[in-house]
Amino acid sequence: MRIAVPVAEGRLNLHFGHCAGFDVFEVSADKKASGKSYIEAPPHEPGLLPRFLGEKGITHIIAGGMGNRARDLFTERGIVVITGAQPGASDEIVNQFLSGMLITGANACDH
Repeated sequence: MRIAVPVAEGRLNLHFGHCAGFDVFEVSADKKASGKSYIEAPPHEPGLLPRFLGEKGITHIIAGGMGNRARDLFTERGIVVITGAQPGASDEIVNQFLSGMLITGANACDH
């Protein structure tokens, strides 16, 4: 499993499509984050991020908010999208998700 979290300065960026980049977590079979790297986001272009992240082997995305079209494009690629994550450090968010303790709210995307 490879989890991507859209970030700005190591913290969840609530507007998925305009993040600076992604913290990417390698997750072992026993659901432990075993490595973290950073991928700079390409320039914003509708429909680009699902292809870009899919080519990077991302299997899950944890976001504050994401538009319906982007969610559909990720789903078509078999990438699981979790929205409604609350602001915080990407490490904490991923660890909460892996332990089943991630609390999500409404999709923060307003369009």
